[in-house]
Amino acid sequence: MRAITRRNFLDYSSVLALGGAASLTLPRSARAAAMTLKVGTRQIEVNGKSATVFGIQQPDGTHGLTLDGGSNFAVQLENALKEPTLVHWHGLTPPWRQDGTPGVTQEPIAAGANATYDFTLNRTGTFWMHSHLGFQEQALLAAPLIVRNADDRSRDEQEVVVLLHDFSFKTPEEIFAGLRGSGLDKMMDDGMAAMHGSGGGMGMSGMGGMAAADTHAAAPMPGMSDLNDIEYDAFLANDRTLDDPAVIKVAANGRVRLRIINGSAATNFTVDLGALTGELIAVDGNPIVPVTGQRFPIAMAQRLDIRLTVPGGAAAPILALREGGPQRTGVILQPTGAAVAKIGTSGTADGPTLDLTLEQALKSPTPLAPRPADRTVPITLIGNMTGYLWGIDMNGATLNKLMVKTGERVEIAMRNNSPMAHPMHLHGHHFQVIQIGDRAIAGAIRDTVLVPPNSEVRVAFDADNAGKWAFHCHSLYHMNAGMMTTLEYEGVV
Repeated sequence: MRAITRRNFLDYSSVLALGGAASLTLPRSARAAAMTLKVGTRQIEVNGKSATVFGIQQPDGTHGLTLDGGSNFAVQLENALKEPTLVHWHGLTPPWRQDGTPGVTQEPIAAGANATYDFTLNRTGTFWMHSHLGFQEQALLAAPLIVRNADDRSRDEQEVVVLLHDFSFKTPEEIFAGLRGSGLDKMMDDGMAAMHGSGGGMGMSGMGGMAAADTHAAAPMPGMSDLNDIEYDAFLANDRTLDDPAVIKVAANGRVRLRIINGSAATNFTVDLGALTGELIAVDGNPIVPVTGQRFPIAMAQRLDIRLTVPGGAAAPILALREGGPQRTGVILQPTGAAVAKIGTSGTADGPTLDLTLEQALKSPTPLAPRPADRTVPITLIGNMTGYLWGIDMNGATLNKLMVKTGERVEIAMRNNSPMAHPMHLHGHHFQVIQIGDRAIAGAIRDTVLVPPNSEVRVAFDADNAGKWAFHCHSLYHMNAGMMTTLEYEGVV
């Protein structure tokens, strides 16, 4: 199976038009009967209009899964779509062939076919599942994946899961074509029309020398960045806008644990608790030393677990503020008898720009054991809006794969020389944030970390899950435009 590179990743989008791969069957033990998850279409209402989106549901219509740690993840995934699909179990650490990444671990599941998964859930926390094929994630092919431990089950608190999305009535392919087209127009306006003869256009499998070289732009000037490159029609929390929000009944003065998942394709948010004060207790499914506050940033693919008490007498909006824009979404916590007031889908001010202030303050109660790095990998995140090309470089060249050995302590030092922030996600592993800029920290354990423009973030992990794993920006459009590579263990074929 070939490795993903910026040149071949988009080739898998063409599978959608070609009928997909054969049914995939992975070995399953007899310890538990497989649960069924069906990938299919469903109807939701957005801005007063009906929209057909994707979903991942159990036979009874439940969206996603809630499981117990230590149990077996025995799942039969049925593809009820008219096109191939494949689902990645984001935040879990399965055997690599069961990770759900096309071109790296598995081939897509053909329309009407199914795949069987079986591995032990050795981690607990707030995770999620989503398609890693083409642009299906933008069409809401995602769902919560909660793995609870004994403490979770015994606590006298109500769990509220909130899945955030950005939504457009345009197809993702239209959005991506617009992003690339606007870049081409700019290049034409700048007198660079000669690029059309440099290697077959702008498709990932045919980048010419000039187009590829354009990603190696100089670092943006300090303070310069592009917060949002897509204008969406709506922002959703559990499939609903604030015009008709999800209203969740809670006990007056009851304890609530929010499990918030940013499933957006291209949007960062700030979670705003309003008048309430919450205690952030976990990020990306991993416990942290609690941090108290009213606002918490959440980048694409990240998760926040927030514990709070909801007083009686008034409903409590839990809002997600779009970064750099007035738009917002959220859910309403309603104590018994409390009135629910109307909340607009836009506020009076733009949502905060995400930075690393909170990240520097986070601490893991179970950090990595002290140990020098066996391997340090300096990478540079590159790209710009001209032609909409993004990538990962090492020592001035495209990083097609990152090789490691089992048992190594690996550090990845990321420098962002592009004008946009990148939430970087490593499959199959959890890393610790150990340095931000020049400051060493004993930070949070994560699987996704935001690297803002003109910043440097260093992470460390132990190479303890042999296989071939994707490492990429979790902005769907940046990933599809080249910001993706693989982490590969020596000796794995």
